[in-house]
Order: sequence, then C-alpha cells, then structure tokens
Amino acid sequence: MWGEGTDRTYAQMRAVAEKVDTAPNTNPYYEADSVGNDVIDYSFDDEKVYDESGNNNDSVSEKNVEEVAGKSGNALKLNGGEDCGTSPLTTGTKMAELLKRTELDYEKLASIDPERPELTLQEKEEVEIQVKYEGYIKMQEEQVEKFKKMETKLLPEDIDYSSINGLCLEARQKLDKFRPRSIGQASRISGVSPADISVLLIYLQVNKNSNK
Repeated sequence: MWGEGTDRTYAQMRAVAEKVDTAPNTNPYYEADSVGNDVIDYSFDDEKVYDESGNNNDSVSEKNVEEVAGKSGNALKLNGGEDCGTSPLTTGTKMAELLKRTELDYEKLASIDPERPELTLQEKEEVEIQVKYEGYIKMQEEQVEKFKKMETKLLPEDIDYSSINGLCLEARQKLDKFRPRSIGQASRISGVSPADISVLLIYLQVNKNSNK
C-alpha cells in the first residue's frame, strides 16, 4: 500500500488505511450520474479512447500512455513516469479546474492565460499545492478542528471503563492502563478504534444529560 511492500494482516492494513486516509484529490464516496448501468465503458479501439457508456467520458491518451493489444481488443499500457489519460474539454472551465489536472502546472497554463501574474518558483509550487490538493487540505483542516474539539471533551478521572457497554476488550484494557484525560488523548491510543471513541462520546453525552 502506498509503495510499501510489507505483508500485513487485514487488521494491520485496516489500521494503516485509517491512518493514511484517502489519497489527495480522491473521494471514495463520490456518486456519479449515468444514463445507463455503466459510468465508463472504454473499448480502447482507437488512438482516442471513446466512452461507450453514453456519458461522454472520452479520454485522450498522452505522454507515456500507449495502446497495445489486450486479451479482448486493445488495452492501455502505462510506461511509467507521468502516465495519464485525460478527458477533452467540452464546456468552459475555470483555470483552477485546469490546474487540478495531473498533466498541467502553472507554467503550462501561460499560453491559455497570458495575463496571469508572474510568480516565483516557490509561489508557483504553493499555488499548485493549494489547487491540486484543495479537497485533501480541506479534509485535513476539518480533521484538525475535529481533533481540537475532542481535546475539550474531558473524561471523568474515576471513569470505570469495564462498565461501559460497547467497548472492545483491548480498548478497555488500554484505556484503563493509560487513563486518558480527554477523548482526544483516548483516540491516539493504539488499540482504541473509532468505534470505541463513538462509544465514549455517547457515554459522556448520556452522563451529561443525566446530571442536568
């Protein structure tokens, strides 16, 4: 996973996936509209890859991408480096949307936008990072805010984790051993899963309501 070739158990891979989270510019929960059952259907029978699903997601092979004979028709071969297959523009789009494309950078947009400001190399890199990774950065900022709020949710010093239903055995043992002062601290303990944190949040809310 992510360039790491070490064999791992399912539980270990799940823990790594939760730590790494989604990759930049990806959204695993995105739902695409489609005119039929398929969102994309490429035949790879031409230099231009036509989408036969009816959704017009045609792609143009570029750079280190070439078409080769596949098991049933043509296939797309990635030769390393900056491999990419990009969809041609069919409507007007903002420069920021163009910059999000992997094959484009600030310098390459000069011919399209001659009035853009001249920037230093560092400024160009900053612009590209902010634009290309906008979704990922926003998600990380939301997580930071979430963690800040979790730090303010304090756990009672005399809390009895063995009496809280829903906590897994390992979480109970670790929480009882380390005695975290807040939900934020508890979330950083190895063996305490997001599900266990949810149980603790519910516990705090129930106690808060019962003390009113």
